[in-house]
Amino acid sequence: MAVYALAFIAYSIDLARRSSAVGSAEIGSADVAGENSVAGVVAAGGTTTLTRISARIANDAATPYGRSASLRVGVSLTVLAWGLHLVAAVLRGIAAERVPWANMYEFAMTGTLLIVTVFLVVLTRADLRFLGTFVTGLILILLGIAALQFYVEVAPLPPALQSVWLVIHVFVASLGTGFFALGFALSFVQLLQSRREERADTAKPGRLKFLSTLPSAFTLENLAYRVNIIGFILWTFTLMAGSIWAERAWGRYWGWDTKEVWTFIIWVIYAGYIHARATRGWRGSRSAWLAIIGFAAVMFNFGIVNVFFKGLHAYSGL
Repeated sequence: MAVYALAFIAYSIDLARRSSAVGSAEIGSADVAGENSVAGVVAAGGTTTLTRISARIANDAATPYGRSASLRVGVSLTVLAWGLHLVAAVLRGIAAERVPWANMYEFAMTGTLLIVTVFLVVLTRADLRFLGTFVTGLILILLGIAALQFYVEVAPLPPALQSVWLVIHVFVASLGTGFFALGFALSFVQLLQSRREERADTAKPGRLKFLSTLPSAFTLENLAYRVNIIGFILWTFTLMAGSIWAERAWGRYWGWDTKEVWTFIIWVIYAGYIHARATRGWRGSRSAWLAIIGFAAVMFNFGIVNVFFKGLHAYSGL
């Protein structure tokens, strides 16, 4: 958690520098406009001044994203934290002599590990480093809650969990949650970007200046859609595998248990998100809100249903 916190700080510094660079560019542009309105570009000295200011604006706008030292430090620290996180999960599994996701604490530790894994893997395909603040912030919150509220000692598995489906079902659910978390971060930034673009059309200044250095809301929406589709496929398998496991453990595929119902609700929300966006033209903010609601349901299923609702899936260990 300490290393994740350092990575969070590094990512935050990068966003702050982007905002500063955009602010400098806006001031430089105002200087250029003022000089043009007063004296024009007539003398050689004036041309030199304008060239110098324009060059500064271009450098300030280009530097924060591609060559930011704090951004590289943030990614390096995230990889280091991921390695320590992986070691912790493996050692927990060795201590328990089973897979480390049989109770709330272990599921939180493994689930957050997979969220970071998805983030780092996607970074090899698309430059989403600007999401580092949102991803590491979410990981810190979830790990903090797990350490303070969910920690339990290693204990033997209940009979119903002594199945190969524990390995398959829960791992795929955790992996799907990782993709949903990334889709949530993209959709959240998309909403911020959409608001900034609307303000730009009305010439109203925005407070989050770093957003002008990020991809457009349209690009963020498409990225979120692709990521959420992968998560939806994994969640569909989770629902099917859970039904098969339920039949093996309790003699029925579906029993309207609270956990089963909320797993199905999550599936319906994301199915509606994909269907509405693909066939009904729900683009922009409406699709982003559906993705955010879907991830909120995932978190409710994990943090509330597992703890406060009774049922056959009461394996939190608390």
